[in-house]
Amino acid sequence: MPLLPIIAFPDARLRQPAPPVARFDAELRELAQDLLATLRAAPGIGITAPHCGVALRLVVLDLPDDEVRFYANPEIVAASEERVRHVEGSVSMPGVTEPVERHARVSLRYRGLDGQARVEEAQGLLSICLQHEVDQLDGIFWIDRLSRLRRDRVLKRYDKIRKSEA
Repeated sequence: MPLLPIIAFPDARLRQPAPPVARFDAELRELAQDLLATLRAAPGIGITAPHCGVALRLVVLDLPDDEVRFYANPEIVAASEERVRHVEGSVSMPGVTEPVERHARVSLRYRGLDGQARVEEAQGLLSICLQHEVDQLDGIFWIDRLSRLRRDRVLKRYDKIRKSEA
């Protein structure tokens, strides 16, 4: 399982909506495993194919104390009115995090790597991660959910990190 390159913010590909997965084959399963290896090396708890420059609606989650989860063509079909705040970040913007407000619970329709249609109810960290990654598949980067002031602060911190690494 080779590690895939992770695209760094502000690469324009992170703002492009990803097309749906059409073929559920060995190539897709291999990509999913490569994404998992890349996620673990990053490190992180969620990654999408677009994070690695692959324009497909594919998500891999590796949450603490949970099984690895793969979602092809995920779509949030219902969300609670109740909201929660959770600290978020991105493998494409390492080193910076900020609290983001999301729905407390969601219902998700997706396909497994075998192509079978599924529906899943999620709450807690799983719900937050699913919303975060579905946003990414739709071309919405996590900082877009912040106020302008908080987004500007995150961007300044990220620029400072990038300059110190150069």
